[in-house]
Amino acid sequence: MKFANVGTMGVLPGKRDEVIAILTNSNPALAEIGCLVYEVGGRDDDPDTVYVTEIWESEEAHGKSLELDTVQAAIAQAMPLLTGDFGGYEFQVAGSPIRD
Repeated sequence: MKFANVGTMGVLPGKRDEVIAILTNSNPALAEIGCLVYEVGGRDDDPDTVYVTEIWESEEAHGKSLELDTVQAAIAQAMPLLTGDFGGYEFQVAGSPIRD
């Protein structure tokens, strides 16, 4: 069953675009281990928050992604720019009207 992780990350003032750049750096290994969607962005009315939506082939694939050296490096690079304020939800995807 597909797995979704939709969340927010608080960032230090003025650091949102830097965190977005880190998280959107090309990483083909994510698709290779089962990432179907990984979208990152922000809102004009919320300049100190980064929004992330991920859909994976499975929860296990998501867990494996956290073991990748490239993901570990991105986390290490982004961590000093974050406030520690995280929000969001994880859930098993039941289906979609736009794909099989």
